[in-house]
Formats: sequence, structure tokens, C-alpha cells
Amino acid sequence: MDHNTSEVTEDAPLTDGFNLLIDALQLNDVETIYGVPGIPITDFGRMAQAAGIRVISFRHEQNAGNAAAIAGYLTKKPGICLTVSAPGFLNGLTALAHATTNCWPMILISGSSEREVVDLQQGDYEEMDQLAIAKPLCKAAYRILHAQDIGIGIARAIRAAVSGRPGGVYLDLPAQLFGQVMDAAEGQKSLVKVIDPAPEQIPAPHAVIRALELLKEAKRPLVILGKGAAYAQADDAIREFIEKSGVPYLPMSMAKGLLPDDHPQCASAARSLVLKESDVVVMIGARLNWLLSHGKGKQWGEAPKKFIHIDIEPKEMDSNVEIAAPVVGDIGSCLAAFLAEMGGQWQAQSGEWLDAVRAKVESNVARMAPKLMNNNIPMDYHGALGALRRIIEKRPDAILVNEGANTLDFARSIINMHKPRKRLDVGTWGVMGIGMGTAIAAAIETGQQVLAIEGDSAFGFSGMEVETICRYNLPVCIVVFNNNGIYRGTDVNTSGGSDVATTVFVKDSRYDMMMQAFGGVGVNVTSPDELERAVNEAMDCGKPTLINAVIDPESGTESGRIGNLNPQSVVKKK
Repeated sequence: MDHNTSEVTEDAPLTDGFNLLIDALQLNDVETIYGVPGIPITDFGRMAQAAGIRVISFRHEQNAGNAAAIAGYLTKKPGICLTVSAPGFLNGLTALAHATTNCWPMILISGSSEREVVDLQQGDYEEMDQLAIAKPLCKAAYRILHAQDIGIGIARAIRAAVSGRPGGVYLDLPAQLFGQVMDAAEGQKSLVKVIDPAPEQIPAPHAVIRALELLKEAKRPLVILGKGAAYAQADDAIREFIEKSGVPYLPMSMAKGLLPDDHPQCASAARSLVLKESDVVVMIGARLNWLLSHGKGKQWGEAPKKFIHIDIEPKEMDSNVEIAAPVVGDIGSCLAAFLAEMGGQWQAQSGEWLDAVRAKVESNVARMAPKLMNNNIPMDYHGALGALRRIIEKRPDAILVNEGANTLDFARSIINMHKPRKRLDVGTWGVMGIGMGTAIAAAIETGQQVLAIEGDSAFGFSGMEVETICRYNLPVCIVVFNNNGIYRGTDVNTSGGSDVATTVFVKDSRYDMMMQAFGGVGVNVTSPDELERAVNEAMDCGKPTLINAVIDPESGTESGRIGNLNPQSVVKKK
């Protein structure tokens, strides 16, 4: 008998690593696995599917991982990604690091080579010390060597993924583990149901009082809502706090819709004003990272700022600037404490500051309105996104997936969101390639229609997953903004050689034909009116659809709105 298995008696019912892993996942309410089949996890996928777990097979592990990451964000339960060893593991690792950076719960489960061969570097099939590679890139990493430890290993991974600040967890399963046999009754006893995996973390009362006293003193306060606020699903408490305080709020891109973007206190259309002029800033589930210029510099103006910061991670405080009033705890508990302390005597903000913010919002919205109504051929970003804005306004339950450079930057400022967790995009890293994995998981986890707005460059990272969308007949409508290249399709190779410029794609490509090739609906459009009709038809019928939206190659700017991060040489090569 293998030394890694428990004692078994003759004729006793048996179980093995395959079944114990399935039982452990189902005991903890795992309903869906995203992955790519192959050695050594092919049979596990088949068996999990037969046991009633939905197993969604992708064309590339990174896309499966991105699906698992966004599933964690939408459900507050760890999304599960299953990959093969070595190269497959490495493909999934990018998504695992992405999930960890964005604070989304995800578990990457990968088969691996046997320890004794890996440790002696004897050249096993896809030999790699995967656990060592994963550790720096995720919140926690574990290896299970014995079948009787599968239950506790799954429990540890789940608790690590969702407790405190959520993140990615790696679980290493050597191939021999799956075939280990043990007594079935003992196997069932070894399974663990995780109880209260993400316990509430109550803020200190004095921290709450300190924060509210600072807020009371503010003349020009501002609330910034981050995607952590959306993840928390404390929607009612957030709305009550915003409205009771009377403070204007600025939602980061994935926090859009926590309150409707047309709410009278929403300052999205006055972003520059509120960042520069505010004196007290309340951060809720947001971080002062590069997306907010680290809380300093020209974007923040010369007016002195004091920050109130609500976060579950104490180390986040003072990461870039001094935090005058740190409040450590989960967002739901913190806001409940705020509301209890505010009571019925709170004097809501009003007067000149809120009037100034509203006036700026109204002015900017009025100035933008004609641009969003144009029907130019070829389309520019404003006309095309104006059409899609009208669609989302009429279909507030639809989930918007968005990535690209200009396509992302224009869309997040133009398209209003009306409900929480309906906008899914590139997150903290601004990473390209999340589109199709995110769209697939959004459709599966929510059952809602998905509208994915993609730059042509961004779509290229995961475009083969249109076959996956068709295979599972998902209600996903993809709009590819096709301007023949990265940023713009007009660059020229100045060397005189025959190669096109590095940012230029095949001119007048027909991405819609890709969808047709797999049995979906493909449409080519050249005007905002055509685009609006095509998307409405796609969302009415619910069939997998890809719309090739022809955008003026001259439209857009270098690197979208973060061109300052793309250094350019000032020295000409002689």
C-alpha cells in the first residue's frame, strides 16, 4: 500500500484523490470551475462535470483565470481556475496575480510533477517547482501531498482567498495525489466545511468618532468610492451614508453604479474640480495608487487635503500620503458604525460647495451632449459610445465589460452605470486581455446579458474565446472598436522597409467573421445608428454576437489618457 494513503480493510468502500477533491469543493458550495483540460487533470474535469459541477473549458488558461477572478469579485466566493502543469500553470499565474492585485478571491488549482523528481531536477514531464514560483505573486500558496489532507487543504485555500483583504491563492496538486486510495468513510471524515470564511472586522469606536469629527469640520468634502466598495456588497449602507452626509462622491470605474451616475451628488463629470478643491477626502474601498496620482501632484491641486480612509488592511494606511483618520475594518461594518454614530442629528453638507460641483457637472454634461449624438461616418469614439450609452440606459441590468486604451478611457467617462457591479474592466493594473474571460464569467455567474466593448488591440489577447462563447451559447454581445491598430491605425514605418509600423494591424479587418465561423452572429457597422440597431438586436435575441464597429483610424490618442506613462525619445537616431 502507498505510504500516502490511510489503512484500508478488505472489502471496505474506497475513495481516491479525484473524488475527495470533488467532494471537498461541493461541500463548500463550489458550483463552477473555469479551466483548460489536459495532463494530469483531464479526468478530474470529466468527473467533476459528472458530479454536477459546471466545468467551463477555455482555449487558454489566462482567459480561464480571468473568468475565475471576476467570478470571485461578483460572488464574494473564490472563483476556481483549473490548469495543467508548468506552461498551463504559468498561463494561469498572470490571472492569479491580477486577482491578488485587485483584491478578488480566486483559487488557481494546478496539477504538477512529483516532488521527488522535481526536487532532484531529474527532468520529469513539465517539471517545475510551481509552488515556489507562485508564492511571490499571490496571497497564499499550498501543496497537498496526501489524499487525507485534501479537505483541510481546500478549506485553507478558501479561507485565505476571502478573509481579510481578499486575493489569489495557489493550490498545487501533484499527479500522484489524484490516484491515492483511502477508506471512503475516513475520507468523508477528513472533509472540512468552512464556517464563516470572511468574518466581519469591526472598526474601533474611537476611529469612527475621529473620522466623523474630521468630516464635520470639512468645508469641501469628497467621498471616493473604489471597486472594494462594490465588492463589499454593502450597497444600502453606502447609499445611506452618501445621502445622509450630503457629500459629493467620485466613483472609480468599477464602483460606477453603486449609486446611479446621474445621482445629484455624483461628481464624475466634475472630477478635476473635486480632486483639486476638496479639503477632506473619504476613501471607501479605494487606494491612493497610480489611478489617483498617489494622492498628490497637480491633479490634487494646492488646497491642503486631509484623508479619511476606510480599508480592511491596516498596511494600506499612509501608503502614499498621511492618513489623518484611518478606519480599519470591513466596509459594511465601518459604514454601519458611521451611520449609528451620525444618528438623526447629522447636518448634511449643502451650500456653495455642492452647488459648485453640481454647476460644473451640468456644464460639462451639456458641453458633451452634442458630441454623443453625432452620426459621423466613419465613427469617432464619442458617437459610437453615445449610442452604447443609450443602450445601457435602457438596459440597466446588462453587464458592461470594457477594455482597451481609448476604448476604455472614453467609455468609462461617457457610459453611465445605474446599478452596482454592472461595469467590469481592467482593474488596478490596467491589464489588457481580460475581456472574453470576464464576459464569459459574467454571463455564467449572473445569468444577465453581457455587452463587451473592446478595443481591437485588447480583443486580440483573448479573441479566440469567441468559440467558447458560441460553444456554451452565452448571451454575450461583443463590440470591437476597429481603428486598424493600437491607439490609431495611421502610424508609418519611417525606416523605409516593407513592414508596417509596429502599432498597425491589417487594414479593414472583419472581426465579425470570426464569430460567424463558430456559428454566432457577426455584423459589420459603420455608423452610430447602425451600431445602436445591431446591439439592440443582439441583446434582444440573446445569441452570441460580434459587431465589427469601424472607427476612424485618426480617432483616439497615443496610450489613451495615460500617455504620460509612455516615455518618448527626444533624441533622433543618426
